[in-house]
This record gives sequence, structure tokens and C-alpha cells, in this order.
Amino acid sequence: MLAQWSTSGLFAGFAVAALVVFISGLRLTGLADKLADRTGLGEAITGAVLLGAATSLSGTIVSITAAYDGFASLAYSNSIGGIAAQTAFLAVADVTYRKANLEHAAAELANIFQSVVLIVLLALPLLAVNVTEFTIFAVHPVSLAIPVIYILALFATRDLRETPMWRPVSTRETRTDSPDKEDGETRRTSTARLFLSFFALMAVMGVAGWVIAKTAAEITGRMAFSESLVGALATAVVTSLPELVTTVAAVRRGALQLAVGGIIGGNTFDTLFLTAADVTYRDGSLYHAAGMEDYFWTVTAILMTGVLLGGLILRQRMGPWRIGLESVALLVIYAGAIAIQATAG
Repeated sequence: MLAQWSTSGLFAGFAVAALVVFISGLRLTGLADKLADRTGLGEAITGAVLLGAATSLSGTIVSITAAYDGFASLAYSNSIGGIAAQTAFLAVADVTYRKANLEHAAAELANIFQSVVLIVLLALPLLAVNVTEFTIFAVHPVSLAIPVIYILALFATRDLRETPMWRPVSTRETRTDSPDKEDGETRRTSTARLFLSFFALMAVMGVAGWVIAKTAAEITGRMAFSESLVGALATAVVTSLPELVTTVAAVRRGALQLAVGGIIGGNTFDTLFLTAADVTYRDGSLYHAAGMEDYFWTVTAILMTGVLLGGLILRQRMGPWRIGLESVALLVIYAGAIAIQATAG
């Protein structure tokens, strides 16, 4: 059906779907913050699980749809490119928080642990591509290991929050995760209704993600663009817009752990794109079908996560332009990666 659309119509459809994703993301932050208080899970875990999964749904649909249609590189680069983009968004959020370095103020051990898990999960595709291709019903064993590690890490994160063996030093710039006071109208809204609204927005974003995947695949073929370039710098950035919106909104609400946890949790959740895409890609291992341009973004994502992890541990109070040095480094790395990819593409 899309083959009959004009090129301008395809770009218009892509833009409308991107706008839907953007607007939906605006509403999600407030709902996630309320649910963090109502459920007692805390901002970091709610950001890592609930908000991270919700804002990543459109990207998941893009990777699944692209893989099913045979666009292995687009499916892979959409997942990994989104991780790099979202990590850069955290640096943007740091710019908007003027009181101190965001990574210092949002001290939370769960976010540090999730960053370690993310590096491990990102290393698995590199391991897969460097050994002989082997699949089980056209699914690589690494794709089976990723969700297992992800789920085990969630349980470990919960235990870490309940009985931490390490605690960050509290300073006057540190913002603690404490429940917000609800007004009368908010209290009248049941927790079930909050969840219902949250999942409704997720569904809308999922449909928008499907439209983005279909239009992007058609544009890629029609304009002879590189799948990796489109995946990492078009679909990945567009489907990552909810993370940017929700992160900046969370910072402005003072929900700093939710902001950082939403990005790191969303990035960790994004590795599940690879499993979903490998299952729907029927021509063998997704990891062996992806190209070196795609693995360039994998290494970039690992590098950016390592820098972020260092910032979370070091907790610099203030750096240049009132942001952390790690935020400056993240923006430089991401901009450099874009320049290299654009030149190569």
C-alpha cells in the first residue's frame, strides 16, 4: 500500500507518527511519577521498568516490523542507535537542571547497577558476531540470553533498593526520592485508572511506531539510503523523543531519579529489541545479518554508557557550564559518531 504513496506523503506520515510519539511522551512522565509514589517502587525502579518500557514501545515496534520485512540492519541499528541517542538526551537534561550536575543530584545505586547491566547486554551482540553463526529455529542463543539477564537484573535491582550494601554520600545538592503530596483531584484518581491511562498511551505509541517503521523502510528503499543510517539517525532518534520529553519533564518536576532511571532503564529495555527482532527475522541470525556500521553504534553505545557510569560514580558537583564533565563528553561522543556515520553513509 505504501508503495503507491508519494515520497512527500511518506515523509508526512513519518512526521505525523513522530508527533504522536512526542505528545504521548509528555503525558507519561506525570503518570509514572504518581505510580512510583502509589506503588512504593520508587523513582529509579519505576523509571527503569515502567517508564523505560513505555517510552521504548514505539522503538520496539519499529525493530520488530523492520526485521519481519527483512530489513536486518534497520532493525538492529534502530535498537542500538536509540540507546546512544537516549544517553545523549540525559546530557541535555543535565543542561536544563541548573542547581548541580544531574548525576550528582540524582544519586541512586539502582541506576549505577542498571548501567553495569546495560554494558553487559551490549557486549553480547559483539560476542555473537565474532563466533560462527548458530541458531535455534533461526534465533541466535544470545537473543535467548538477553531477556533472561534482563529479568534477573530487575530482581537484583529490587533487592538492591530494599537492602543496599552501598549508599551514596548525601550532600546539600542531593535530591532524595520522596513521595510527592497529591492534591484532592489526584487523590480521587484510582491507581487502576492511572495504570489504564498509562497503558492506553503505550498502545498509541505502539501504533505510531508501526507507522514509523513502515514509512522509514519505504523511504530507505526509494531514496537508496543506508539502512544503518536511517535506523540510527532517523527512526532511533524519532522513537527516542519520548525519552527526551519525559526526562526533561521529570527534571523540571524534581523527579531526578526518575529522569536518570528512565533513560538507563529505557536503554536496558532497548536491548530486548534485539531479541524481538531476531525472532521475527527469519533469514538466520540478526547479528550476522547486521553490518559493521551497525556494530559501530554498538561500540559507541558501550563507550557512552561507560562514561555515564563513571559520572554516576564520581558524582562531580559542578563542571563546565554548570553541567558534569561526563555530560560534555557524552555530547561530544554522540556528535562525533553522527559525523562519522554521516560521512561514511
